[in-house]
Amino acid sequence: MHLLWALLLWLSLSNGLGANCPGRCSCDSLQSVQCYRLLEVPSGIPSTTRRLYISHSRIQHLQLSNLTQLLALEDFILLASGTESIENDTFKTLTTLKTLELWKNKLRRVPSALPANLEVLKLNDNSICALHGSDFEGLKNLKVLELKNNLISSLSPSMLSSLVSLQSLLVDGNNIESVTGPLSLPNLKYMSMENNKLHLISGNVFTSLQNLQFLSFSGNFLTKIPINLPKSLLSLKMERNQLKVVRFRDMRHLENLSHLYLSENLLSSIDGAQLLTNLTTLEASQNRLQMLPPRLPSRLQKLDCSSNFIQRVTAPEFQDLRDLKHLFLDNNVVSLFEAGALQRCSQLSNLALEQNLLLSIPLRLPKTLARLDLKGNAIQDMAERELRDLKQLQVLNLRNNKISALDLKALEGLPRLRHLYLDGNPWNCTCSLLRAREVLKAKGTDVKGDSVQPGRATGESWMSSKKILKQCEHHLEQNERGKETKKKPTPEDSSSIRPSMDDDDDDYEID
Repeated sequence: MHLLWALLLWLSLSNGLGANCPGRCSCDSLQSVQCYRLLEVPSGIPSTTRRLYISHSRIQHLQLSNLTQLLALEDFILLASGTESIENDTFKTLTTLKTLELWKNKLRRVPSALPANLEVLKLNDNSICALHGSDFEGLKNLKVLELKNNLISSLSPSMLSSLVSLQSLLVDGNNIESVTGPLSLPNLKYMSMENNKLHLISGNVFTSLQNLQFLSFSGNFLTKIPINLPKSLLSLKMERNQLKVVRFRDMRHLENLSHLYLSENLLSSIDGAQLLTNLTTLEASQNRLQMLPPRLPSRLQKLDCSSNFIQRVTAPEFQDLRDLKHLFLDNNVVSLFEAGALQRCSQLSNLALEQNLLLSIPLRLPKTLARLDLKGNAIQDMAERELRDLKQLQVLNLRNNKISALDLKALEGLPRLRHLYLDGNPWNCTCSLLRAREVLKAKGTDVKGDSVQPGRATGESWMSSKKILKQCEHHLEQNERGKETKKKPTPEDSSSIRPSMDDDDDDYEID
């Protein structure tokens, strides 16, 4: 730390400003001053300073006299300095001030008489209990207001009526129980009220918010999605609430909505989402869904229904989803996956099916898949028939299944495979795995796979096992000699080096 301060001091002197720069501060030629571990705002800060950054200090009270000489100041950041109070009119004379950030302090109220040219005000992580209309009076240029992690209990139109230019409002992590309207913020684009105590949102809150694009009520106690949402909305976040039903007919006017987040609620079904014709992302993980949502919007690109109670995956749910790229169905109880259920999803690249009840790799998956995750199922083998069309597959995760051998044809038919996860399976560590090792090495595939054969020591990777190499060396030599003397090997010669998977094709029938 001492070396750091010495370096900062040297930089200040090298810029020709060392003589005018206070102790524990660094000054640069761009009129920026940074100070750390102060007990008060230092005197002697250059009057030409445009940006003043003070952090991790012990400045209990901020006084008017601390800043009166800084008439060129545009940005003032006071971070984690234990500040409890600010003298009235401290910022009033700073007519050039555009950004004021007072994060992680102990303020109990919004500073008074803020300058009219202020554009950004961030008061996150303080102890502010209430807002008043006078707090923001005259701030017609304010564009960003952040009050996250305070103690605010209510939000009403009168508190914010002066903020006609406001574009972003963040009041996450407070104690707000209700919101009344209308909020007269005609230019507001981003509004977040996450992690409050909201039970009710008045129907007229959004009447004047006709430019709102991003809205988040995640982490509250809402039992329904607010009505009369603005038509301009692009993204709506309602995770971690108490939603039991979504009335899409009350949302059908949201023709621009592209992202809808409904995870961690109490939804037992989702029906009617097709009314949101431009929806591209739907997240509904950690609910109580027992079946996939029917009739989804045709432009959907991401669907997350992980951590539910879904048992079946069939073609009808996906017949119109030609733009779907990411499908997450992990941590369900899927035991039936209809062959070809996803074939209409001609752009699907990521499929997550880990932690389900599948006995085999689903048949006729889309040829566009780049990642397939099947970890934690009950899959007993990986056959060439199941994987032969996946020429674009780069990542295959088969951890913690019941696979004991590999099909060489399946491996050779995956030309772009880069990562193969096979650990946690009950491998039969024979020479067939050695041949698989050679195939995978030639392809440059990164393999994670341990030997877990009953009765033998566990944890040894069959990709590098010297014991397996030694045991199978004579089999390989015999095979090479056989190739030299015979045009066609006999079944007896080849059986020792080829995996015994070919006969398992009969176990998989296309529905």
